[in-house]
Amino acid sequence: MPHLHTRNRPRLYPVSGSRTYKYYDLILAAFVAVILSSNLIGVHKVSSVNLPLIGEYIFGAGVLFFPISYLFGDILTEVYGYARSRRVIWAGFGAMIFASLMAFVVTSLPQSHTMSPEQANAVNLIFGQTPRIVAASLIAFWAGEFVNSFVLAKMKVWTSGKLLWSRTIGSTVFGEMADSVIFYPFAFLGVWSNEQVVSVMIGNYIIKVLWETLATPFTYIIVGMLKRAENEDFYDRDTNFNPFHLAK
Repeated sequence: MPHLHTRNRPRLYPVSGSRTYKYYDLILAAFVAVILSSNLIGVHKVSSVNLPLIGEYIFGAGVLFFPISYLFGDILTEVYGYARSRRVIWAGFGAMIFASLMAFVVTSLPQSHTMSPEQANAVNLIFGQTPRIVAASLIAFWAGEFVNSFVLAKMKVWTSGKLLWSRTIGSTVFGEMADSVIFYPFAFLGVWSNEQVVSVMIGNYIIKVLWETLATPFTYIIVGMLKRAENEDFYDRDTNFNPFHLAK
């Protein structure tokens, strides 16, 4: 895998500074859109495929979309640094809470006589989620994204900015592990059998890591373009990694 080089490496800007970026807000918006879409669409569709040597594999459709958030997280941390990635993670977390509250309000409203039972059931199916699953999703997202960003930021310093592929894949391995070991047991133990929880957790974890691995060439392209366009390549040597420290 070729190393990524920039002509003026590294040009560092203090996180506390007032510098603005061309594409940071767009990536933030895309990150939040992916998070909301994967939670709204993916959790309600269970699919299955027949795989060679494995047989039927059952998975939630959200596993196809949610890993994109880790791709954005890698790009944000690699280019703009952990502190700015931290603000994006909190924005996504807040958006998930707001969406969950709005879904609760929608499903709690009384049904109009003009609405058929089938329509009402469809709305409840789409927007209704048990508090347990909502809580599991929020906690797992928060932990997984911060682990992902922290590992990538630390690895960037350790590798002196080389071997980008090792950082994106390595951070995803740990980030998705944190997400999976929190979400699946918290959401489904006692509802599914222990064997099913473990099987789905491991299977979806492998898919997410493979997804990130296959996306590595695109990560190289996007990171390279952003570093040149923003003239930024931040190294988190003196960063406060406290996830609750929200100062720029």
